[in-house]
Amino acid sequence: MPFDTFLLSNDSAIRLGFFLGMFALMAAWELIAPRRVPGVSKPVRWTHNISIAIINVLLVRVLFPSAAVGVAVFAEERGTGLLNMFVIPYPLAFVLSLLALDLAMYLVHLMFHAVPALWRVHRVHHADVDFDVTTGARFHPIQILLAVPIKFAVIFVLGLPVLAVLAFETVFNALSLFNHANVRVPRTVDHILRWFLVTPDMHRVHHSVDATETNSNFSFVLPWWDRLFGTYRAQPEGGHERLAIGVDQFRTPQDFRLDRMLLQPFRDDTGPYAINRRWKTS
Repeated sequence: MPFDTFLLSNDSAIRLGFFLGMFALMAAWELIAPRRVPGVSKPVRWTHNISIAIINVLLVRVLFPSAAVGVAVFAEERGTGLLNMFVIPYPLAFVLSLLALDLAMYLVHLMFHAVPALWRVHRVHHADVDFDVTTGARFHPIQILLAVPIKFAVIFVLGLPVLAVLAFETVFNALSLFNHANVRVPRTVDHILRWFLVTPDMHRVHHSVDATETNSNFSFVLPWWDRLFGTYRAQPEGGHERLAIGVDQFRTPQDFRLDRMLLQPFRDDTGPYAINRRWKTS
């Protein structure tokens, strides 16, 4: 069996394997060299964060069985999409595809902060009062239902190569765990690494309870988009050790529960965190 055929036939297993491998690695790293002292019982948070992640996995499997790779295969077989209209060397098309997908995810992330109604959904991710590997898998199912079709549309309209989509899906999901991990990275290493990759210290700023810090560092994999569009913030104002994580409205022990997370988009007001809301009230 050709190698690319093997990859496509086992894309779900490959993505799951990388995800679980990264999860285990980050969980072990957090135990050995944590960046911050957790403020909430880890078993309580992990139980509910992992539960909502499992719901999302099942939801995607039921509603979007073909996944992103399936959309890429569909576009390739029919020769649709921008890249399929031109003769482009495959290595260049591969790199452009990774950049296009990462930029699209940056813009989608920005959209979930800019539109108050979407922020209500996305704030479930931000309402975690600690920041660790499970935060990287804590998203409301409504966000998944809204974001996945956008990604499918980007793949179809641009005609992205199948292997590039598989590579991005695998790396994106795994690195979401890395850049949310409560791990200590030497300062010099972090300084160098964040020119090429979103690091935990860079992304932790985005989870600050301070709305001005929350609305920065939107990138997931490549940090260049924040630098290019002026949304980059190097460090939190008070330092990482004293940085308060989460949002103001949902900080009680009851808010850590799965049922309260699922109902959170329909509770309270949007608060000061949605970008448009903040501009209107400033």
